[in-house]
Amino acid sequence: MKIGISTCFTPRHDLEFLNGLARAGVDCVEISLPSVEYDVFDYAGFGAHAKAIGVEVHTFHLPFWFTAEEGPEIDPASLDAATRDNTRRLHAKLAHKAAVSGAQLLVVHAALEKNDMGRRAERIAFAKESLIALADAAEIEGLSVCVENLPRTCIGNTIEEMSDLVSCDKRLRICFDVNHLLVGTHAEFLRKLGSRIAATHISDYDFVNERHWLPGEGKIDWCALADGFNAIGYEGAFTYEVGAKGNPKTVVRSRDLIPEDLVRNAHEIEMRKPLTVIGKGGLENLPM
Repeated sequence: MKIGISTCFTPRHDLEFLNGLARAGVDCVEISLPSVEYDVFDYAGFGAHAKAIGVEVHTFHLPFWFTAEEGPEIDPASLDAATRDNTRRLHAKLAHKAAVSGAQLLVVHAALEKNDMGRRAERIAFAKESLIALADAAEIEGLSVCVENLPRTCIGNTIEEMSDLVSCDKRLRICFDVNHLLVGTHAEFLRKLGSRIAATHISDYDFVNERHWLPGEGKIDWCALADGFNAIGYEGAFTYEVGAKGNPKTVVRSRDLIPEDLVRNAHEIEMRKPLTVIGKGGLENLPM
């Protein structure tokens, strides 16, 4: 199993963070940054250091939102043509930066979550146009695009909708975020879309909303899920998208997580062993 960790694990994503991953035995990393840092991050330096210490820069998560104070809206499926065009230009620029870092795959959200269900078909059509444009930009840089499944009312929140989204271009792949699946089962997702899955986001949840807990803190049957990945012949990275610090609103831990905890967790899943549980998710009255 190739073990990966997203940089969203901790606010620190400098070279010492990479050194910590290498010491822990992490194989690869996903670059996933606060929106305002995409313009100032040292992609070349990060990638060169990662290569030197044996940590692969595997995936690059494109930004999917800005606050009003941070900049213009990012939405590949916006009903506003100018917003779509700006998003496509930004994605193309970041595809180049991803290539500079050494990344192989771009992870993208097909749309922002918005309360405009009456125009969902229109937004899906715009999302497909943007995904094709992104695949074009990525191909120039030698990258592939992975569309991430999303929760709640987001576009891409069902197996059928994900299948429809990636059907628009044979170059598109899927990033399977296992804690985003609120409709359908993991087994069904793998069975129907397994041939398109090239990346993962690994974390646990309560089947009510995304939680990004450490596996074992939620309700996923990890032995069954691991068996499902094996059944489709998945050979990509098992990339943890988990926060190091426990949030009292969602999970309580006796201490912050360290990269070694995630590596041990991955090995326990791979060996089908009981998971070492550091925290407890599923506190009462969590929001949808």
